[in-house]
Amino acid sequence: MQRHLISAADLTRDDAVLILDTAEEMARVADRPIKKLPTLRGRTVVNLFFEDSTRTRISFEAAEKRLSADVINFTAKGSSVSKGESLKDTAQTLEAMGVDAVVIRHGASGAPYRLATSGWIDAHVINAGDGTHQHPTQALLDAFTMRRRLVGPDAGLGKDLDGRRVTLVGDILHSRVARSNVDLLHTLGAEVTLVAPPTLLPVGVETWPCEVSYDLDSTLTKSDAVMLLRVQRERMNAAFFPTEREYSRRYGLDGDRMAKMPDHAIVMHPGPMVRGMEITAEVADSDRCTVVEQVTNGVSVRMAVLYLLLGGAEPAVTHARPIEEK
Repeated sequence: MQRHLISAADLTRDDAVLILDTAEEMARVADRPIKKLPTLRGRTVVNLFFEDSTRTRISFEAAEKRLSADVINFTAKGSSVSKGESLKDTAQTLEAMGVDAVVIRHGASGAPYRLATSGWIDAHVINAGDGTHQHPTQALLDAFTMRRRLVGPDAGLGKDLDGRRVTLVGDILHSRVARSNVDLLHTLGAEVTLVAPPTLLPVGVETWPCEVSYDLDSTLTKSDAVMLLRVQRERMNAAFFPTEREYSRRYGLDGDRMAKMPDHAIVMHPGPMVRGMEITAEVADSDRCTVVEQVTNGVSVRMAVLYLLLGGAEPAVTHARPIEEK
């Protein structure tokens, strides 16, 4: 593992499989009566969030506390950032406090990379989402969920997603989740197809390691996993499609479309879902939808990332050895 986790593209296949396998160990801890490990006792982790978040922030906080780290939660609202304090000054304040790791979410693409390479702070940096650029732990938890569902928790150990076909549908242009998933799934051997209106595809998408389609129905029959993406209106400064009804009719997943998918195929969504837009309530509440599983798996994956970056060389989970008979 490298010192920081900034982009899913930085991970090799072995790095990614190591994280997924470690996350399996961490998932078993969640089944214990006491869901804590002493691995990061005495370490301080700061959750530095300049953008609103529910799942990611709470997931990281739960992961940190389950590893016994000391946790500091920082939000831009109510801090000196709202008075005009720069990222550099905030980072130097954290450095003065002696933090060991910073989990950062920022609206500007590249902010975590700047923090990791500037020399402002001597701490591990984990990107929790930067602008429309990357969200590597989301891609890891998505891959973890796919491997568990499509291969199996135990059968999947040491394996990647070679040959699996994954379709990402929706607002690719503004989605850091899409970029991270394309990078990581390609590294893990999966075949990725992007489906979106032409106006919601980024310039240069033809250079990405994936296929592009404008027809959702033609891809559903050959997909092992279909991930729906929210239309990010807060990042839009123009009209990218005529009406919500037309978008939903062409690119939304309802019960009829879900019936076209193979029996083993799963439906995914990074959240938050807009029911009735990209996904209907019937699909969101079905057994094939993994949204709640993704939240659960997110804690295990983030525990694995924190452990591998900060935990040292000890085994992730110690197992009691059986007493040998003399």
